[in-house]
Amino acid sequence: MKIVLATRNKKKTEEIRRILAGSDIELLNLTAFPEAPEVVEDGLTFAENAAKKAVQIAQYTSLTALADDSGLVVDVLQGAPGVWSARYAGPEADDAANLAKLLRDVRDTPLAQRTARFECVMTLACPDGRLHHFAGSVSGLIIDAPRGGNGFGYDPAFVPLGYAQTFAEMTGEQKDSISHRGRALAALAAALHASGEKIVSCD
Repeated sequence: MKIVLATRNKKKTEEIRRILAGSDIELLNLTAFPEAPEVVEDGLTFAENAAKKAVQIAQYTSLTALADDSGLVVDVLQGAPGVWSARYAGPEADDAANLAKLLRDVRDTPLAQRTARFECVMTLACPDGRLHHFAGSVSGLIIDAPRGGNGFGYDPAFVPLGYAQTFAEMTGEQKDSISHRGRALAALAAALHASGEKIVSCD
């Protein structure tokens, strides 16, 4: 059985493959479909964006598609970057620019007040339009300066509650065990197991 990941992001693809390792599923991503449309993420919530991406890619490929929308929600910034996490510093911004803007925006806030959480919604879409949603989140704090060379996005500045390391200082396996995406995918994996992976084949 095949699932198309609605992303071209190599690191995100590696993370999803790592977490779902052991399932009887072949995971592709959009590099296998170079003409696939770029889905405009104009939803107001992670769930809206994940559903839109999953549905459009399932319809385009005629395969079951898995899309995620995730981001960092910072309380002192009234929920920003939120659904704009990938575009926080502008539409053409990269991870470094987004992270630099975040750190500028919180630098005058005491560390204890820089509470934040990563949120993720994973949506599995059948070609006929049926949807299955899975969510995960993890709370933590935003530190003063980036630490660590692993992960991506805001990982170098996020320390999950109960830990001293940033996500970027953790191994992939350590991060997977507690991350927002790891928790959403754990819920997906549990649903796959309970259904005998039938939701993937859309039976």
